[in-house]
Amino acid sequence: MISTSTPEPCDNLELQSIRSDSLPARNTQAGALSEMSVEPHSVAALHSDGGLMEDEDSFVIPSTGKDCSLLKLGVSFFLFGLINNVLYVIILSAALDLVPPSTPKGIIAFCNITPSLLVKLGWPYLLKGRIRYARRIVSCCVLSFVGMLVIALHESVFSRLFGICLASFSSGLGEMTFWQLSTTFNHPSVGGRCVGYFASGTGAAGVVGAFMWWELRGLGVRTGVGISAILPFILPLTFFFLLPRPAAFLHPSSSAPYMPIPDDDLETGLDDESTPLSAEISVESKVSIGLSIADKWRLVKPMLLKYMLPLFCVYTFEYTINQGVAPTLLYPVPSHGLISKIIHSIRDYYPLWQLVYQITVFLSRSTLSLGLKPLPARFLPAPAIIQFVILVILVSESAFGLLPESRAEGSIFLVFLLISIEGICGGLAYVNVFYRVNQEQPDPSSAHDPELTKQEREFKIGSIGFADSSGILLASILAVPTEVGLCRAQVARGKYLCQGL
Repeated sequence: MISTSTPEPCDNLELQSIRSDSLPARNTQAGALSEMSVEPHSVAALHSDGGLMEDEDSFVIPSTGKDCSLLKLGVSFFLFGLINNVLYVIILSAALDLVPPSTPKGIIAFCNITPSLLVKLGWPYLLKGRIRYARRIVSCCVLSFVGMLVIALHESVFSRLFGICLASFSSGLGEMTFWQLSTTFNHPSVGGRCVGYFASGTGAAGVVGAFMWWELRGLGVRTGVGISAILPFILPLTFFFLLPRPAAFLHPSSSAPYMPIPDDDLETGLDDESTPLSAEISVESKVSIGLSIADKWRLVKPMLLKYMLPLFCVYTFEYTINQGVAPTLLYPVPSHGLISKIIHSIRDYYPLWQLVYQITVFLSRSTLSLGLKPLPARFLPAPAIIQFVILVILVSESAFGLLPESRAEGSIFLVFLLISIEGICGGLAYVNVFYRVNQEQPDPSSAHDPELTKQEREFKIGSIGFADSSGILLASILAVPTEVGLCRAQVARGKYLCQGL
């Protein structure tokens, strides 16, 4: 989302200042941020009447003086997204090696998504009061580490499925936590940077995870999975030693006093610095404030159609294509041309489709971090509509063949193009939905209470993740009959390639 200016050493990072009167006050918390700076040729994310006002030159970034706060912030959230999601990809990539041939591989996908879904469904509603980010991140690290060790050290199917469930639980809790962490950086441009880089990291996890297991699988499950178990320790190291505190993005000339909380307080960690505007706020934050179930339903109800439904539909269509349709998109092995250097057997088609998908997802989830404009809010349903059209076309291609068998190269190119668009739509939906939730203006009824406002923002973005996970789960259920039905349709018209896998 946020474009960077001409690269310079961190010591000389300077940002062009703009007039404070061009920045409307976001809420009472943001009063101290009136003196800001802007990067040229960037995008706006300013609030107006509960929505977002876009202007090509008003996406602002607070002055950071001569430190590397913005760079550290982007790298931190990229690492959060990458490491939190990479184990999920490694487990899926290793599915064939984790269970015996007689065990359905779908059980791996089920155990890899269901605990994460349950966390995203229940945790935001069960949690009361302030989020202890340090404690959560350390817990996620330990759970992931233990889960991967269980997978590596035990050969029984039950034990490995239990380890996968632990890693999935940790991944779901971690993803929700990092999205909520992005809301503690109150200025819209800084929060937008957090969203953009975290989404980019999650996209990179697909490519990195698949590549890592390709390299580690030769070492065997015990060694390969055991090596990957050390990755979660990057999360707390990044949180404690690399991630800047929100106070780093306050203008140094701000007259508001600030009472810091010791960084070694692992109970609070970042929490007590997330609203460092006054001693009064710091004291008030110690008071037990929590959202009721009625408050949470009031907050989530407007988001059901606006954000959750588009995200749910995108992931349902996307993973139905990936798990149910793509395995049946098979063609004779080409004997000439560029594609013949990639495809050597019909078993190579499915990995190719997955590679194309993962690369395009990574690119589209990185659009905001690359400096491209976010989708306007009214266009958020568009990726889901396009995904449905792609699903219909690919189902038709698989079942009936849109091109003659003699033009297999044309069919391969068509599938390549459609799966590329599928990945782009999925990535755009993901990053833009979370970006819009991050940038929403606080509820006017709670604007007088900074701590309540903070909890509302954390809850709203934390509750959105249920939509994509439930879409993936539904798609995994639909994928099995879809694949079987399409294979039967191919056999009925004399195409037997799906039976040779």
